[in-house]
Amino acid sequence: MRRADLAGKLGGLDWCVAGTPPLGLALEGSDIDILCHVRDYDEFAGLIWRGFSNFEGFSIRQWAKAPHAVVATFHCAGWPFEIFGEKRPLRAQAGWRHYEVERRLLALGGVALHAKVMAARRGGLKTEPAFAAVLGLAGDPYAAVLDLFDADDTTLAALIAAG
Repeated sequence: MRRADLAGKLGGLDWCVAGTPPLGLALEGSDIDILCHVRDYDEFAGLIWRGFSNFEGFSIRQWAKAPHAVVATFHCAGWPFEIFGEKRPLRAQAGWRHYEVERRLLALGGVALHAKVMAARRGGLKTEPAFAAVLGLAGDPYAAVLDLFDADDTTLAALIAAG
């Protein structure tokens, strides 16, 4: 990540690294997710273009539907990166909330939960569907994991034990 110089190029933005690598759930091809709180989409797109357009495979797009996030992808040092900019503060963004729930679940479930989630991922599931499958969550796996955000540790531990 140093070669991408995220800290230098993202400047004064509120941003964080999320996704599977910091959770220890990366597979070959997993990307490094960078979540950003932005104030202006045009300014953010310009900042991203200036900072990262020289990297291999660079692309940038904006969602047509709300929240109209700006998303850029590129490769650096053998890793695919995805930079996601949204006008909501980081702690309110779905990507950060998914990451935080998964981090808490792994902290509570330890090696056993990690092994089960990795087995599901190796079986072809993305991260949230893997957690949902392992924990027996019904419905849309992205919404089901997001619904756990406000759960306390006792509730999460019981869910892990039941799964």
